[in-house]
Amino acid sequence: MVQLVGSLRKELADSLSTCRVLVVGAGGIGCELLKNLVLTGFKNIEVIDLDTIDVSNLNRQFLFQKKHVGKSKAQVAKESVLQFCPSANITAYHDSIMNPDYNVEFFRNFMLVMNALDNRAARNHVNRMCLAADIPLIESGTAGYLGQVTVIKKGLTECYECQPKPTQKTFPGCTIRNTPSEPIHCIVWAKYLFNQLFGEEDADQEVSPDTADPEAAWNPEETAARAIASEKDGDIKRVSTKEWARSTGYDPVKLFNKLFKDDIMYLLTMDKLWKKRKAPLPLDWQQLENHACPQEESPGSGLKDQQVLGVWGCCQLFRHSVETLRSQLEQKGDGAELVWDKDDPPAMDFVTAAANLRMHIFSMNMKSRFDVKSMAGNIIPAIATTNAVIAGLIVLEGLKILSGELESCRTIFLNKRPNLRKKLLVPCVLDPPSANCYVCVSKPEVTVKLNVHKTMVLSLQDRILKEKFGMVAPDVQIEDGKGTILISSEEGETEANNSKFLSDFGIRNGSRLQADDFLQDYTLLINVLHTEELEKDVEFEVVGDAPDKAPPPPTNQEEANSITNGNKDSAQPSTSSKAPAEADDVMIVDSDEEEEEGAPSSSSAAAATSGTKRKHQDAETGEASAKRPRTNQSSAAAADDDDDDDIIALD
Repeated sequence: MVQLVGSLRKELADSLSTCRVLVVGAGGIGCELLKNLVLTGFKNIEVIDLDTIDVSNLNRQFLFQKKHVGKSKAQVAKESVLQFCPSANITAYHDSIMNPDYNVEFFRNFMLVMNALDNRAARNHVNRMCLAADIPLIESGTAGYLGQVTVIKKGLTECYECQPKPTQKTFPGCTIRNTPSEPIHCIVWAKYLFNQLFGEEDADQEVSPDTADPEAAWNPEETAARAIASEKDGDIKRVSTKEWARSTGYDPVKLFNKLFKDDIMYLLTMDKLWKKRKAPLPLDWQQLENHACPQEESPGSGLKDQQVLGVWGCCQLFRHSVETLRSQLEQKGDGAELVWDKDDPPAMDFVTAAANLRMHIFSMNMKSRFDVKSMAGNIIPAIATTNAVIAGLIVLEGLKILSGELESCRTIFLNKRPNLRKKLLVPCVLDPPSANCYVCVSKPEVTVKLNVHKTMVLSLQDRILKEKFGMVAPDVQIEDGKGTILISSEEGETEANNSKFLSDFGIRNGSRLQADDFLQDYTLLINVLHTEELEKDVEFEVVGDAPDKAPPPPTNQEEANSITNGNKDSAQPSTSSKAPAEADDVMIVDSDEEEEEGAPSSSSAAAATSGTKRKHQDAETGEASAKRPRTNQSSAAAADDDDDDDIIALD
């Protein structure tokens, strides 16, 4: 006879009361999960989250109240959950899971790790730590009404990185700077403008006209004369955007006329750009002010964030936001910088105004603040019930693992609508590890195609090892018989190498590099394939990577339209000849300041409804992945906090 404690067998109930589990993330899914764990009988729980509570969290992260705004999510979640079960032993860490303190030995303290994260970098890291510690990991994610849960166990199932995630869709710099054809191009431009004016300047985020545009093969002498004429107004010289803005005292009208009049007039001198597309129309502050209608400034009916302002309304919003951001800079003192945050009203107002003015200039329909925020922050509205369902599924999979029934674990998809069998939840058998995975195979090895004469050591470290291969603190040595150290994780030890090219160290076609991340207990062998034939603005390629092999996404138009930002307002293509013709450049996935994460896209979830294995779209990029969709998010900074800016990128 089976003895029960509540609804569980006594042996399992006893196991729950003694086992230690780690919950990574205390946001949307994390709140539901912590509540489920203590009510199921788990007594020893540790939870880690770097984030603090924001007002926007309160509509679904029910462990938090208004009085908690600004406090640690992990700490407040612990205090709230203890009210459900005061006898539980809960430890909270207000920290990043990628902190070196949480090493392999730390992970070995747990019988089970449960992810409720919101970015790919942290997910990759936890995946590797669990593989190194040989601890089962339960992955999860939500995106609107869609959700997904899967189990990862070293040697038995695919790891999180077994199926390489397609590279995020990118926009060529010349499209953003010269020939935007969709609202998303203008929003990216406006976000980069924010950094150029108020934040940390980045050469890759230039917003001024791109004179190197390959399509603009105009007459330089004639153009120079026109450019000089256009620059006389306001005595504008082509210097750093921030430097010039400071020299004007961040005067909103001067900024406006430079960005939306002078720069546009300069673009018009690139004659060839406008032979097959509609030319932009410069705006002049004085003219707009003279013709402004008083009604335009008065709010219309409906929610404020969902109203679409007129041109003069956007001008007023631009002026007000610039004045507010200027005051914030002054309060911080000399050399201060502001950080873009979609939940900072002045920053969001600035991007809304600047993006809409640029949309108007390039003959696109303008967008509401709500629409701009959704695209700028890559947000799908989080649904509390989706989080609740997914958190429940995480616990059910956890119970199977603790019962020793790993073979009965499944990847489970939560779909928006029932499948033909009238099921919203669709389970799939877990796949075995991929023989081609560069993380969980016994001897990980990859081949990277790059130009050794143009690739710097710093690019190898940051762009390839950290961003692409998910390392946190890599050490690299050249397999040249001497064990030459190229990169050291010890601060300052190899800093002098950063600005040198790989060829300066004798690295050539066929060279082999050994990269070690001691925190992750991970070693990767890199074969260098030298080439001078990479596409423009492409620094490197991983041979055999998923994007090269991914089949085209499903053509179900209804599904595709439900998750894209594509604009149908302007018919002309962007400058880049490589730009996709379809209006699905960027997929919006949920990152909403907390731990809801991009689950399958609508089309991938639809594919899963049949209960059979098909090729699915990656939730983050919309590209079809080699197998079912993965719960992933944008490449991100090394932290498990909000990474809502990384889906949109420039070539």
